[in-house]
Amino acid sequence: MRLLITLLLALALLTGLGSYAHWIAQRPSSHYLSDLRSQVALDIGEPSTRGNLLGIQPELFAADYQSLARLRLKLAAYLDHARDQGMLNERTVVVLPEHIGTWLLAVGEKEELYRATERRQAMHWLAASNPLDFLGALLSAGSDARLDDAMLRTKAKAMARDYQQLFGDLARDYQITLVAGSIVLPEPRVERGRLEVGRGPLYNVSLVFDQAGNPQGQPQRHAFSAGALATRAPEALQVLETPAGRLGVLLGGTIEQFQAKAIDEAVELLAMPSDLDGLTDDADFTEQLQAHGIRAGVKVHLRGRLWERSGQSQALAFDAGRSERGASERGAQLINLWL
Repeated sequence: MRLLITLLLALALLTGLGSYAHWIAQRPSSHYLSDLRSQVALDIGEPSTRGNLLGIQPELFAADYQSLARLRLKLAAYLDHARDQGMLNERTVVVLPEHIGTWLLAVGEKEELYRATERRQAMHWLAASNPLDFLGALLSAGSDARLDDAMLRTKAKAMARDYQQLFGDLARDYQITLVAGSIVLPEPRVERGRLEVGRGPLYNVSLVFDQAGNPQGQPQRHAFSAGALATRAPEALQVLETPAGRLGVLLGGTIEQFQAKAIDEAVELLAMPSDLDGLTDDADFTEQLQAHGIRAGVKVHLRGRLWERSGQSQALAFDAGRSERGASERGAQLINLWL
């Protein structure tokens, strides 16, 4: 009898493991109709040979991340609209919002992840469907919110690959300089033209891609807290040469986080990708940029709803000592500033 019970338990365990393995292997992609429309919220100045800063505030939802092709379709629709409006040329610098790359961790996951009402619940589904990768990530996770840290590491290599493929291809196909928002990765670096990850601390980073689709310089690193999804200001900004001028990229929050020395006087243009929420006082924004000698800049936010987090924040554009705020209406927006 004891042998029979042991055999039955072993059979039940094997059946359970087999069912779990089969569930992990399945990655169904359901039909999803996404809104590809966008409106021109700001169009400042007149077309010139000096180029333009074009901020895009996409309206994204969890289901937009079901596949790389689906996310590309949405971003390409916004760029097509901008091109139809005459806003794309060889000197255009396009700026996308913060964390647009971070949520690539949801690509190719279970339907339960996209239907979850809270991010933590969605991450539990991520861990359940990638058990070995999650356990490996847990070993490298930092002491700050270790489980949240591990979730963000679980698919880091695939995320880095997808980030470069998606945004590098868009930059090349539309012949633009593209500030690809940001992505959270462990110890990211560019080696031989490829975005690679390590096992060290998490950073919220942005890459800028040139018209050939290649990354410019190294990732602009910002220290990142996984538990609070909080980004800290870097000690200095990298200065990148673009067809429109010398560019710096500052993620998350406001310019007030900076020490004055952190912005090199060589920076002419400032891209400020921001997350789903957060506002900046127009007067303060203008005053701070002027104080650092920056000629023009745009701040763009992610819009839409990603699990329990949502927002429809207004963009800001700065030029020649004045700033303008974008429209408050819902939906994706284009923020254009002629230089």
